Amino acid sequence: MTQASRDWWRDAIIYQVYIRSFADGNGDGEGDIAGLRDRLPYLRDLGVEALWINPWYPSPLNDGGYDVADFRDIDPRFGDLAQAKSLLDEAHGLGLKILLDIVPNHSSSDHAWFKEALAAGPGSPERARYIFRDGVGPDGSEPPNNWRSVFGGPAWERVTEPDGTPGQWYFHIFDVSQPDFDWENPEVRAEFLDILRFWFDLGVDGFRIDVAHGMVKNMAGPDLPYEDSGLLDRPSIADHPFFDRDGVHDIYRGWREVADSYDPPKLYVAEAWVEPAERLARYLRDDELHSAFNFEYLKSAWSAADLRRSIDSSITVLASVGAPATWVLENHDVERVVTRYGRETTGAGTGAARVATGPADLELGLHRARAAALLMLALPGGAYVYQGQELGLPEVLDLPVESLQDPVWERSGHTERGRDGCRVPLPWTVDGPSSGFGSGGSWLPQPAGWGALSVQASSADDGSMLTLYRTALRLRRSIPSVEPLSWVDAGADVVAFQRGTGFACVVNLGAAPVALPAHREVLLASGPLDADGHLPTDTAAWLAL
Repeated sequence: MTQASRDWWRDAIIYQVYIRSFADGNGDGEGDIAGLRDRLPYLRDLGVEALWINPWYPSPLNDGGYDVADFRDIDPRFGDLAQAKSLLDEAHGLGLKILLDIVPNHSSSDHAWFKEALAAGPGSPERARYIFRDGVGPDGSEPPNNWRSVFGGPAWERVTEPDGTPGQWYFHIFDVSQPDFDWENPEVRAEFLDILRFWFDLGVDGFRIDVAHGMVKNMAGPDLPYEDSGLLDRPSIADHPFFDRDGVHDIYRGWREVADSYDPPKLYVAEAWVEPAERLARYLRDDELHSAFNFEYLKSAWSAADLRRSIDSSITVLASVGAPATWVLENHDVERVVTRYGRETTGAGTGAARVATGPADLELGLHRARAAALLMLALPGGAYVYQGQELGLPEVLDLPVESLQDPVWERSGHTERGRDGCRVPLPWTVDGPSSGFGSGGSWLPQPAGWGALSVQASSADDGSMLTLYRTALRLRRSIPSVEPLSWVDAGADVVAFQRGTGFACVVNLGAAPVALPAHREVLLASGPLDADGHLPTDTAAWLAL
């Protein structure tokens, strides 16, 4: 194996599979491994190199599978370990790598360890695997401090002790059903090293690490100000007591030793909501993790200045530790880009800031999303495509309240609808039950006309978003991957750069058409050029120089 093939991840396109909403193979209304296996040829033909699969472990699904009850098994609604092994073998046979989600910060309250902790009582080794503390005030009836869950409400929950009396409190950054592990406990650290080996031995190529900036806590930390807190917000104070603490880096050095013990080495991708970029780079030193989601880029507004600043910052800072940048426009936690770019405020938000207000012009949003796709795919490094992004799916904003399942809805007191609108099952066909998602409906209702955006409809349309992605991913292979980015001055409202001497990308974010720089050929454009051959507003072009 060449070094280039061992470093495949440095410029790979990785497709995010939210398995519950991807494809339903058994007709129960929920996506599963069988449905994913059936669609592997679609993903190969799309042109991606790897798949990242959101949690498929046994779970009560109080938080979309991020409440894990068993880290070494498959939830029966999705399949079983034998099917998982078949999926891995078939994907590898098609040249596709498979990454899983790992959730090291917490477990489900249904996990055997947590049940043992509740039964064993205060001071027990079983309880020491989690973060239990005595309360304050009369009879310990108040939580240990004012820390809040990022899903809303207190980050502490009081338990009833085995003798039936009110007892200690346990800590949960997320939902009450997601108790946090105590990563000061050597048993917890050893357990996750074994979990990594279990899946690597099965054939998994790597992991995306959920809340990679969590895990280590200073439980003696102070009360926190919460004026601007929100879902997955980055730390807003210095020395945050439970986000981005230095101790996480020792954990990842141990994880890297496990990954490097395989041939070829396995891959880690960090979900780390930290800033500034220099803090993120610390996770990507050569003895820690390999790459990280670029949330600075994802949250950027649709403006030339904002995009240039984010691109420059990402490339420059990550290069200082030899890590590639990765580019992200969508995932399962943020509003879909077609809807977001159709709003007056185009930057992505989290938590309360995620609740966009005002109308969304979906035609405008789609036009911009097409240009954004070409910009993202032309940048040096890797990129992620969230399922349905390649179809131009909008956010579903009018899901009936009785169908909402995101814990944010309940914990916010029904003031924030949560993330279900970007998790609606995919349309595969124009007609039929659930637009081809499966024979038995879909766990979240699909909007009327969803089939018009389906893979079937898009494949027959030369001007569709799917056709654009397929063409761009094919042409992308000819862009010199080792060539850095050099900016081209094309005006304040234009993002333009070269990769080497033969390729350029130009994106017009201004109000008027702009002339393209000298070129031999327009390889691909997100929309038609005007009659003078100029690039219209909100349009991108790839040029052969």
